[in-house]
Parts: sequence; structure tokens; C-alpha cells
Amino acid sequence: MSASRFIKCVTVGDGAVGKTCLLISYTSNTFPTDYVPTVFDNFSANVVVNGATVNLGLWDTAGQEDYNRLRPLSYRGADVFILAFSLISKASYENVSKKWIPELKHYAPGVPIVLVGTKLDLRDDKQFFIDHPGAVPITTAQGEELRKLIGAPAYIECSSKTQQLVHAECEGSFRCSHQSRPSTTQAKEKEEQSTKGRFYIVIVTVVRSLCVTHAPFLSSHCSLRSLI
Repeated sequence: MSASRFIKCVTVGDGAVGKTCLLISYTSNTFPTDYVPTVFDNFSANVVVNGATVNLGLWDTAGQEDYNRLRPLSYRGADVFILAFSLISKASYENVSKKWIPELKHYAPGVPIVLVGTKLDLRDDKQFFIDHPGAVPITTAQGEELRKLIGAPAYIECSSKTQQLVHAECEGSFRCSHQSRPSTTQAKEKEEQSTKGRFYIVIVTVVRSLCVTHAPFLSSHCSLRSLI
């Protein structure tokens, strides 16, 4: 039996958007009720994708400015980033393009980013907005617009509390940025691109599984098979 593939997945985003809750909900099937700012933490989970076992290393990071220098230390070796914002926070939505994309492009250029909108259960909660008059809901259309703006291949909306996922949008094609390398034969280049495509599908499939505990992998609005 071949060894399992290891994928390092790092979550980033503003503080209090629900990054830690997302990971805890997936790994322990529980929802933490108390907010404790994260400095650094990691989790591990084994996921079966297309019959193969993938060891998923989940790295949680702090979004507060106090950790701007420490946080990038966890980016090294990342295979994919979960860039999270809150669906009830316009500031966290705007910071995706203002703060997080520039940071990730600087420290981890070329690494795929999956955009995730959290706290879906509160977006349709009228009482929440009565109690928090300054809160602004972010629509699915706005999330998709942001996905296109930052060039993320996938966008997901979810609730860690209810373990609900209602929207997952994936581009029909994906080109992975990579450093230039010595030229090879056309056959080898084609094989490498095919391998990258399959690896990307594994990443997106695994990341989607984070949002629905113990649920089957989702086909979303696009066919994953069409991308392989």
C-alpha cells in the first residue's frame, strides 16, 4: 500500500471570523462557544479521496496585527490556503483583497487559495442584525465577485455551528502558477500538467470536506471529473 499524501492547509483571515471554529468543527465535530484568540495551532485529519488516503495538516493562524511578523512563519511549505472572511463582517470581506492577498502573494506566491465565507447561519438571522446594527451581510454574489477579483479557483460559504454548506463555486479551468523550470519533452510536460491538475482536485475536494463534517464530498456547481 502506498504512503498517504500529505497536504499542508493553512487558514488565514481577520481575527474572530471563525477560522478556529471551522477547524475544530471538522476535526472534533464540536462547536466552541468561547472565543480565544489564536496564536498558533494545528490539527491533523485523514481523508479518503478517490480511494486514496490524504493526511491533511490543518494550520490555524492568528489574524490580529500583533502577529503580523510571526504568522508568515507558518506559510512555508503550504499546499493550499483557506482564506476566510465573515459573511456578517464587511471589514473582514474588504481585508481579503486589501490585506490578505498582498500578504500571501508576498510570502507564498503561486499557492492555491480557497475563499471561504463563514458564519452562514447568522447571515439570515434577522435578530442578529437587530442586536448588531453595524453588521453588514455579505451576499453570495459579492463573495463570487471577490473570488474572481483575487483569482481564487473556489469559493465556499459555510457555517461551522450548523455544519451547513450551501454554495461552492469552482472555475471550469485552473492554471497553477509555478516557478520556471528547465524545458522538458512535450510528453513529460503534458504528464506534469495532468499530475498538477489531479493534485489540485484533491486539494479542493479536501478543503470542501472541511465545511461539512462526516459528509460525502460535494460535486458543487461544476464537475470535478471534468477537470481531471
